[in-house]
Parts: sequence; structure tokens; C-alpha cells
Amino acid sequence: MVGPRRLPIATAAPAVLPPTGLSGLNPGWSRLIDVAESGTAGGVTHGWHLLDNGPQLDALGVLPVGTILCVHGNPTWSYLWRGLLASATKAAASGAPAWRVVAVDQLDMGFSARTDSIAATGRRAARPLARRVHDLGDLTDALELAGPVITLGHDWGGVVSLGWAVDHPELLAGVMLLNTAVHQSAGDSIPAPLRLALGRGILSPATVATPAFLATTLALAHPPLSAEVKRGYCAPYLTSARRGGIGGFVADIPVALAHESRFELDRIAEAVRALAVPTLLLWGPRDPIFSDRYLDDLVERMPHARVHRFEGAGHLLAEDADYAAAALLWLGDIVPTESSVADADAPEPAVQSAIPERAQASVSGSEAAWGVDGTHPLWHYLDELRDSDETALVDMQPAPRTVSWRLLSRRVRQIAAGLGHIGVRHGDRVSLLVPPSADLTAVLYACVRIGAIVVVADAGLGLAGLTRAVRGARPDFIIGAAPGLMAARALGWPGRTISTARYPAPMARLLGVEHTLAELIRLGQARLAAGDELPPEPAPSDTAAVLFTSGSTGPAKGVVYTHGQLSAVSRALFLQYGVGVGTGLVAGFAPFALLGPALGARSVTPDMDVTAPKTLTATAVAAAVGAIDATVVFLSPAALVNVVATAGALTRADHTALAGVRRFLSAGAPISATLLGQAAALMPAATAHTPYGMTEGLLMADITLEGIRAAAASVATPPTADTGTQIPAASPPRAAATMNPAGGVCVGEATATTRIRISALDPSGASVGELSEEPDVTGEIVVSAPHVKDHYDRLWLTERASRRGAVPGERWHRTGDVGHLDRAGRLWVEGRLPHVIVTADGVVTPVGPEQRIETLPGVARAAFVGVGPLGTQQQVAVIETVPPARRVHRASERLATAVRAAVGSPVAAVFVVPGLPTDIRHNSKIDRRRLSRWATGILSGGRWVKP
Repeated sequence: MVGPRRLPIATAAPAVLPPTGLSGLNPGWSRLIDVAESGTAGGVTHGWHLLDNGPQLDALGVLPVGTILCVHGNPTWSYLWRGLLASATKAAASGAPAWRVVAVDQLDMGFSARTDSIAATGRRAARPLARRVHDLGDLTDALELAGPVITLGHDWGGVVSLGWAVDHPELLAGVMLLNTAVHQSAGDSIPAPLRLALGRGILSPATVATPAFLATTLALAHPPLSAEVKRGYCAPYLTSARRGGIGGFVADIPVALAHESRFELDRIAEAVRALAVPTLLLWGPRDPIFSDRYLDDLVERMPHARVHRFEGAGHLLAEDADYAAAALLWLGDIVPTESSVADADAPEPAVQSAIPERAQASVSGSEAAWGVDGTHPLWHYLDELRDSDETALVDMQPAPRTVSWRLLSRRVRQIAAGLGHIGVRHGDRVSLLVPPSADLTAVLYACVRIGAIVVVADAGLGLAGLTRAVRGARPDFIIGAAPGLMAARALGWPGRTISTARYPAPMARLLGVEHTLAELIRLGQARLAAGDELPPEPAPSDTAAVLFTSGSTGPAKGVVYTHGQLSAVSRALFLQYGVGVGTGLVAGFAPFALLGPALGARSVTPDMDVTAPKTLTATAVAAAVGAIDATVVFLSPAALVNVVATAGALTRADHTALAGVRRFLSAGAPISATLLGQAAALMPAATAHTPYGMTEGLLMADITLEGIRAAAASVATPPTADTGTQIPAASPPRAAATMNPAGGVCVGEATATTRIRISALDPSGASVGELSEEPDVTGEIVVSAPHVKDHYDRLWLTERASRRGAVPGERWHRTGDVGHLDRAGRLWVEGRLPHVIVTADGVVTPVGPEQRIETLPGVARAAFVGVGPLGTQQQVAVIETVPPARRVHRASERLATAVRAAVGSPVAAVFVVPGLPTDIRHNSKIDRRRLSRWATGILSGGRWVKP
């Protein structure tokens, strides 16, 4: 229980300037100003300290386009905003739009005056929220602040800044917030650190008498703050007499409905709903105080807000991430410039919808223009084939089980009705933690049919990645099997819980299970039997799913697809491979199996561990093919390796089944013609394809085995010691031609509905070129198609970067892959943009050197990475050998010489390792960043450990 919150009587003290020498703080920003307190008799004034870059802008001779009014929280001070002041001033000096930044120290905080109003009773805060909102208004009046004003707040300063915002609509032009909250539901407990601080006998010792609260807050930075920065934050609070405001702020948290600040908090919380100005929410999800539930509340109140979650950042986001760059970028987007005014008649670039799914108006799918582009709803064939006893799908685990279209259609409708009965509504997010199975398929299609948004974060992400994904997706419901539900319970994943199986009551309580799938089916059947109809069909523009990337180049990202875009994926598969009604589809990559019903195809996932594709065997593939008379097989490269390795166990019956396959696909990572040919030999009547795509665009290009061989035969002679894949440092972006056309993996031509362009690399390895189809120019691969993702989920910066340079009015996606188009229009992938090596001699892409190294005898697989600073990076080769090495060691002189000759340019070191690190989902994408860090450590004298 929260007890009396007594605070010591405060001693008044005037405002003072900070000491000199604080890290990152320019003394020229500091100023003091006396401000009259409104609503008081006798002319009470208080001294304020604030940071202001206005004088510097005056010295530069630039006129500000507006003012950013920054308000800190507790227990920080205006020092929190030093990065923004520096960045804004530097930008103005470079000719960018000039922003005046005014960062205040709230009264009783930082170096502003200490007032004498801390109540000895402790029950009333010194300066309750309403007073602090008025204080800020008093200050801006004294400053004669004119618009446009952008507010920026953090922690409790976020609430104060919003209070000022709603009270000054005539000046307000925008709102920015870092981790904060404006509403605390009566039924929800306040965060544990604050409960502790408010505990009986704790408030004063923790916040005023000792610096414990301050020290605890500063310890929330990721990575830890340097000693110099900690010293900067602590500078105003060196004695208990100067820490009274910290205790006062904590005491002012309106825990109870009767708290004197509760009315003002509720006033602000409701008033922000009417704010129509541009809004930016920057968030650190590792915050133990302001968790994502407070972000959810803010987005619900300001649905137009741009949102970016900085994965890995926490409460002190201003220290954890480059928020200043994000803020200035956003400001550049929302504030008109001369060039943007001139282009006012140009089509607006395609941008992420800022309105959350549940706030978007939905038009019934029956009224929408399905079919205009040849698509139809995902559940189309479930309705069309609802009376068919033909096979829809087969479960291979624990024993083969056939599900007809009739049964699948009925189950989907029953589950959909049951979900509606327990409160699942259009726009609710439902996380599916169910292994590939008939249950997963039925649940997924039931969700999309009623307009719920399915969150698919597969187990291949690993437990840590899955935790980040599910928490970030903030599901309203979780449907899962025992392993997923146990993880959800243990790791605190959000969402009401539905289990696919029935458990004993103690186990169900332990897992927090509210309903079972069987209960939903019974409830749904009862509702349908009573004449209830399913909700109106979702529209093509409604959000259907959040799919997560593999996390092979950083934290997995949530990729949002609409119903129309997912239907376009199905259409692309039909147009490219003829997958449709009557097709038997074996999907060794589970997400593709889920598209089976949308295509009208019967489908099956082979008996395998989906978290470890290498567990798939040739006999398991043959059994899956035989179970549905499959004509199309899709396998990941990692699975393919083991399928080929275990082919010796195939029986005559297995070979007969495989002989019926007509198309064989493998995608997810680069695949060699040799491996593809070995797999194709197991399916002699099949045409082997290797599609190119990513989670953001599942089918962008395609090539057959014969096409790969033809492409290889068409390229120039492999390089000698005098040639390589380097792009000369002096070349302009459009001239950055690949000197070795064979560098990279040929993934073929664009599919029927796709366009592919290249954004050329500059000498620093950045993709800055205009979108172009010019052949033999290496750059970032940029794609456009009806089935490209809608946007990234709460990753505004990432989404904006992925759209950079797009054709106005069209939806394009920067893939993060680098490559080139050849003169026949074929796309060659040369690696990932973050893996590009920038040497003193030019830019090097990794795949070409890796391919050449892998042609050497005894080399199984190679990775090519850079170490050192960009511009002078050294090239390092890391190799797996045949047979595998038992330990890490330098390559023999003979092997190293052969590697250097194959590469054709200087290689600083050649290492041999037992195995190269790969991503979890595909087990095949080499983690070159990790290898670069590892090689840097080895070359710096570190331990010779496995990467």
C-alpha cells in the first residue's frame, strides 16, 4: 500500500548558471530569466534557467522557421536536450532550415529557482501538474514566444508539454514526445519503480535525502552513461536541499482518483484527442516505467502520429538513440520549404498510413473493388469450395491427417464466430504461436475473415527474437500451443490467452488460459446455428497481417500487409508458377503453406522442426509429396542441403512420388547452381526455380536452373590478380560499374507484376543514385509491386528510409540488398548494403569474392568481410573447409595464397572456422556483421574463439 508521502520543507534558492565543463553543454546556450507567476497576489517571481540557441542563430544570420520547446522530466534537466541544441545549430550553419531550441529547467529542477512551497505535510505536491502547466505558459509569455512552436517532452515533462500544447493552439505547429504517459487507468497499477518510490517511509529518503532515485534513473541508459555524462545530469542535484523537486515530482504522480493532479491529467489526456497537428512519438521499449502500454494509449489518442520504436533503447531514449536526427528529419518533412512549395502540385509520395488499424474506417469487402486487379479475398476459395470433399491440406505430425475443403471451411467459420463471441473485433491483433498445422491454418483464416490482424512471428526467430517481436506487436490476443503459451506467460507477453488444446485446470491457470480452441468452435457453432452472421468482410485496404523479418541483419521488423497486398501475393504466385486450384503444394517454409487455401491449392508442411530447417530429410519431403500428390515443392536453401545429403535413404516409392513434381522452388538465401541441380535431380520432371524476395516483398524476381547456367555462361572470364569487384573510389554513383559482371548471384528477371531498379552506390558505399535500369551499375536493389508491404510497424524512420527516392505516388521498397542489372535485364545480388566493404581503393561487395573462394578445393563455404574504419577497411576471408576444422586458426600459407589469387585484390587475413554463423530462420544467411566484429577482435589481439 502507498503510505503518506512526506517531504522535507524546501529552502528557497535563486536560479543559477550551470558550472562550466559539463560534457556536451555549450555555456553559450545558458540564460536566466525572471518570470512572474500567474494567479498569485503580490507579484511573485521565479528565476528560470534555460538553454537557448537563439543567440547562435542570430550570429549565423539565419531566421528560425520555428521554435522547439523542450521540457524535461524527473529527475533530469535541460541537459537532456543538449544533443538537439547542437544538431539544430549545426544544421542551421550548414544551410538547413534553422530551428530555435528552447530547453527549460522546470522550477525546483535543474538550475532554475528552488521555491519554498514543498508542503511539510507531504500530502500535497509543491507544484502540482496544473501549476507546472501554468508555469510553462508564464515562461513562454515572458519570452514572448511566437509561433510556430513544436513541443517536445519526456517523462513527466511530456505531460507538461502537452498541457501547454492544448492551451496554446494559436502557437502550436506540432508535437514530439519521448517515453511518457498521459493516462493511468484506475484498474492498472503504476510501474513498479514508482510504486517503490511512493512506498511508506521511502519517498523522502529515496528522492531527496539521498540521490538514489536519480542514480537509478541514470542506470536505465543502454549502453551505460559515461562518468562525464552522469556528472552532467547530477550537477544540479548535489545536495538534498537541491533535490526537493525530485521528491515533489514523484509525490505528484496521481495514483489515486482523488489526487489533486488527477483532474488536470485527465483534462490533458482528453484534450490531446483534438490535436490535429503533426505528431511524432519516439519510444524506447526497454523502459521499465513507460512501457509500450503507454505508447498504445498515446497512439489511440493521437492516431495520426508517426511512431518509431528504437529497439534496444529504454527510458533515457535521448541518450540511447539519435533522437535529434530523427526529430530534425521529421521537422524537415512537415515544415514547408521553398522547394516543397514549388512542388505543391506534384503527387504526394506514398507514405505509411499513420492511422492505427482499429481507428481506420473500413468498407465492407463486398462493396470494395476486389477483382479490379485480378485479386480476391483470402478466404475466397474457402467459400467457393465449402461443399467439396477434396483435400485442402494434410497434417504430417504426429501422423498424416487429411482435412477436406468442407471441413476447413466449416472450421474457419466456427472459429471466426467463436472469436467474435469472446470479443475479438475488427482491428484487434492476434498473435499466432501455433506450429504449422491444420489448427494454425483454420485460426489464421478465421482471424482475417473477421478483420482481426494476425501477428506471425515464427519460432525460427529464437526465444529472444520472438519476445521482442510479440511485445513490439502488442497483440490483444494470443492463440498458442503449450510451448508458445509457456513462453508468453514466463516472459510477460501481452494479450488474452487462447490455447489450442485443453489442459487440466491448474495448468490452464498457470498459463493464463481463458479459452480453448475447442470452446471457440462450440461457441461459434452455437452462434451460427442461432442464425448469427459473421461480421462484414474486411476491405482490401484493411490491415490483414504483421509478418516479421528473419532478423538476420538486426532485430526482426514487423512488416504490415493489407488484405489487398496479401491477395496480390497469391496472384503473383499464380501468375508466375500456376499455383492454384488443383495444385499440390509442399511448403518447407511454413509461411508459404499458409497461402495454400488462398490459392485454392492443397498444401502440406513436411515433418520437420520449423525452427531448424536443416532437420528436413529427403524421405520427409517424399512423404509430403506423396500425401497430396504434390506438383510444386518449396524448400529453403538450408533445408535443401540436408535433403540432398539424405537422398540415399529414398526408396523406390519415394522416387516415384518425387517424379510427379513439376515445379521446385528454393529461396531465402543465395543458392548455388550445383546445389539446385543436385536437388533437381531428385525431381527429374520438375523445373527448378530460385525466386528472389524478402518478407517485405515475397516474390520479386525468378530464375530457373537453366537460366542460372545461361547467365553464368554469359559473363566475362573470372578475374585475375589484376581485376576485382571494386568500384573505384573516384567514380560518381552512375559510373559505379561492376568490373566483374560475374560477381553476385543471378536471381533472374522481375516477375510479371514487379519493377526493379538500382540506386547506385557512391564511393562511401551509400546508395544515393537515382532509380535506374542502367546495366552493370552496382547499387541498392529497389522494387515495386502490388504485393510489396504496406509499411513497417511502428518503425517510421525505417519506413521512411525504405521509401527514399521513390517515384511520387508509387509504392517502392529499398531492399537493403546490393546488386546490378545485366544487359539482358537479369538481376544479380551481390550482398547486403550493411555488408559492403569500403577500402581505400573503392567499394567491394562480398558475394563475388565469396563465390570465387568457394571454387577452391577443400572450401565448403566462405564469408568476405571488412574490418577497420570505412574508407580504409581491410578485407578478411573467413572459411569453412571440407572436412570441417575443429578449431579456429589461420589458413595455411597455401590456402591463403589461393584465396588471395581467387579474390584478385588485397586480403589482410584468411581464417578457418568450424562453422560460419547464420540466421536462425533460414540457417543459411551468413551473419557478416558478427564475423566482422569477431575478425576485428582477433586481429586486435583478442582470444581465438569461435565466431
